[in-house]
Amino acid sequence: MAFLRVLKAALLPMVTLWGVLLGHLLGGAVIVESVFSLPGLGKLAADAVLNRDIPVIQGTVLIMTLMFVISSQAVEVMYHI
Repeated sequence: MAFLRVLKAALLPMVTLWGVLLGHLLGGAVIVESVFSLPGLGKLAADAVLNRDIPVIQGTVLIMTLMFVISSQAVEVMYHI
């Protein structure tokens, strides 16, 4: 029983780290997809910036922001479990 209490307390920093790392993954996707010419949301965003395609930039920023907000909310929910 004591192990579960210790485990719950030890997982809080890990859950926080997962939320922060997801934000870094989204930012890193732009760089990795651009350097290696991989198709994806990051390359789409980078190409849209280079071509000054404002609606596509707005869409990709909106999608990445929603992904980050949803992951942050999931982390908050995991705190209370």
